[in-house]
Amino acid sequence: MNVYRYEENPLVTPRDVKPHRDDFEVIGAFNAGIATYNDEVIMLLRVAERPISDDPNVVKAPVYNVKTKELEILSFNLDDERYDFSDPRVICEKKNGKRFSYLTSLSYIRLARSTDGRNFTIEDEPFIYPSNELETFGIEDPRVTQIGDTYYIYYSAVSPAGVGESLVSTKDFVEVEHNGMIFCPENKDVLIFPEKINGLYYALHRPVPKSTGAPEIWVAESTNLLHWGNHKHLIGLRDGMWDNGRIGGGAVPIKTEKGWLELYHGASKEDRYCMGAVLLDLENPAKVIARSETPILEPEADYEVDGFFGNVVFSCGVLVEGDVVKMYYGVADTSMACAELSLQEILDSLTYV
Repeated sequence: MNVYRYEENPLVTPRDVKPHRDDFEVIGAFNAGIATYNDEVIMLLRVAERPISDDPNVVKAPVYNVKTKELEILSFNLDDERYDFSDPRVICEKKNGKRFSYLTSLSYIRLARSTDGRNFTIEDEPFIYPSNELETFGIEDPRVTQIGDTYYIYYSAVSPAGVGESLVSTKDFVEVEHNGMIFCPENKDVLIFPEKINGLYYALHRPVPKSTGAPEIWVAESTNLLHWGNHKHLIGLRDGMWDNGRIGGGAVPIKTEKGWLELYHGASKEDRYCMGAVLLDLENPAKVIARSETPILEPEADYEVDGFFGNVVFSCGVLVEGDVVKMYYGVADTSMACAELSLQEILDSLTYV
């Protein structure tokens, strides 16, 4: 697979983003949804900020307080034996096993704009910020689907109730209408198809079963984008392959003559994240036609290998111009990059089932 990584990579880094609060630091600007509006490329950046701790023995956790509509900053001592601090991203109560009790950062969505798709100007204020009881730990990994003149933006909403997928919409990237949670916990990596198929909307989603099953990709139907049903299992993990740990949707499905092309992420059991592809039937997206045997993009560049959480390429949006697929993707849970691939080469690389 021929991959052209932009010379400007990474396009956006935490250093480029002004913290929303003076007592916070930006540790990530990544996993952005991608749209075009008024001849501009718009990144819907996931910005992760954490409160600055002046004491190396104290870890802080930001929590959105629904009653006060402000952030509450909790402090934890590293010598507190009730908690596990081994993962810098989370604070876990030991009695809860691996389940986290708090996040050490808060994510929200901020806009970045570009006229050339390479050089971005980042807005100073948040575009979508936690605002209700299902977003108290933050909002993450947005995707955006344009249908007509409306942009539907959906993201992982994180709270003590779990991680689910919420939906908002906008026509101008100024005014936003909140539509509530469309997939309840635990679910994420939702992708809404950009048009109706035989009178129905379709979406991919990734539930996480706790008893049996694995984190795999499902497909669902809707008449109104709000209520989803007729859920069907789509593709699963593959033993001994690059996507044997977990998989989830990446970019909004691309309509081609051969079928709907979905560029999805797959992680190995060692948490190495790559991008692959699956081809779905044009008239029935629940039918798989072909799938990648090997990744179409994998972490190889320094900025993809090294970072807050290394060995990760994770796309939430692409632009297609003729045969050119411009894949915007998060690198190492830290920054944003872009690479160009051939649409025909991706299709030719797939193995038909």
